[in-house]
Amino acid sequence: MVIRPALPADAQDLAILGERLWRDTYEGLIPSSDLEQYLVEAFGPDRQAAELADPACRTLVLDEGGTLLGYAWLRAKGPAVEVPFERPLEVARFYVDRALHGTGTAQSLMAALLAHAASADHDGVWLQVWEQNPQAIRFYAKAGFTDAGATVFLVGSLTYRDRLLVHRLRTQVD
Repeated sequence: MVIRPALPADAQDLAILGERLWRDTYEGLIPSSDLEQYLVEAFGPDRQAAELADPACRTLVLDEGGTLLGYAWLRAKGPAVEVPFERPLEVARFYVDRALHGTGTAQSLMAALLAHAASADHDGVWLQVWEQNPQAIRFYAKAGFTDAGATVFLVGSLTYRDRLLVHRLRTQVD
């Protein structure tokens, strides 16, 4: 398995993967109509191509012989929430195929994204995680993220309460 930056040619596969992993995570927990609306808005091939072309974004993928099995979508745009960093990087999406849970693959992807953030001179990374997802919250805590408060996430017509998690990166002192 290789962790690499996503390429423009990955847009279609990334759209399929993103929708599948989001559906695997939230189907049955979010009303079907809201789930479907969100999937259409967030994971079409055109949307993925635009995200890949955005210079403020970076997507790292888990690639096993040309098959994508996970990804991290990172955004350097100014956050919509207050975070304690001057140069923050958002982990906007972080998903790994369920078959890889418990194998160390997610930890490797997280290490790669933290290394990217540090090398791109970000002083911290942040993310939102649904407060009803204890497995993800535990994973992020083990990766060094700490709870910085509550925020919300809109899916269709419903608003969900998320935890805001932050991870300070070491910065070089001049």
